Amino acid sequence: MSWLQYLRPPRLTRRTLKVWQRNRNVFVKTFRVNFLPPLLEPLLYLLSLGYGLGVFVTQINGVSYPRFIAPALLAISIMNAGFFETTYASYVRMYFQKTFDAIIATPLSIEEVITGEILWGATRSLINASIMLPVLIAFGVVDLPISFIVLPFAFLAGFLFASIGMCFTALTPNIDTLNLPTFLFVTPMFLFSGTFFPLSILPGAIQVFANVVLPLTHVVKITRMITLSQVTPEILVSLAWIVIVAAVLFVLAVNLMKRRLIV
Repeated sequence: MSWLQYLRPPRLTRRTLKVWQRNRNVFVKTFRVNFLPPLLEPLLYLLSLGYGLGVFVTQINGVSYPRFIAPALLAISIMNAGFFETTYASYVRMYFQKTFDAIIATPLSIEEVITGEILWGATRSLINASIMLPVLIAFGVVDLPISFIVLPFAFLAGFLFASIGMCFTALTPNIDTLNLPTFLFVTPMFLFSGTFFPLSILPGAIQVFANVVLPLTHVVKITRMITLSQVTPEILVSLAWIVIVAAVLFVLAVNLMKRRLIV
């Protein structure tokens, strides 16, 4: 398979939604367990960092520290939901539960199975955002009603991170190796994407790297603009970056997984 074949658009039908529906049904059965992390995460971070460390921080870009980090916490939750759903969870379904084998034995194709997995990862990001947003609203750290616009954006951002996660799943030799992208890719994004401090205080080279390479940087920018009513034309640049990169990585993820499962 030449490198051009990795960019061949997948052939999909409505059957793709069957994979999404299967994952949704499993999620509903364990909803109580899945509900707690995105509910408690903003509480812990806001109390410890926002209102703990925030005592020593006056304002950043004209807003209080709790309001500054609240959109970033939302963006981080979107990232984690999409990324980990298509890495560890998909890997377990693929090799340990043999779910992929069972589904592929039906009329569904490999391309439809992988696309359904990515769509479910994006949905998990939307679910996490929907759970977290009311908590942030209750603390008064986001603006209304504009903050609700972040929910449809959460699906798009989740689609990006789900595609990234599926690319790593396609390339990793075993489930333990998935620790590498977690610590070498997700953790740096967690720290250096304008989450807990503005990018402007970092050296210029790191700022360029964060804006060009780290997807979370653009997700944080957009969530912060929306939830704090600070929308500027820069939002279009970040949105275009996310759409283009998500489209390319989605096609790449499907073809890489197709190669792995066929071989």
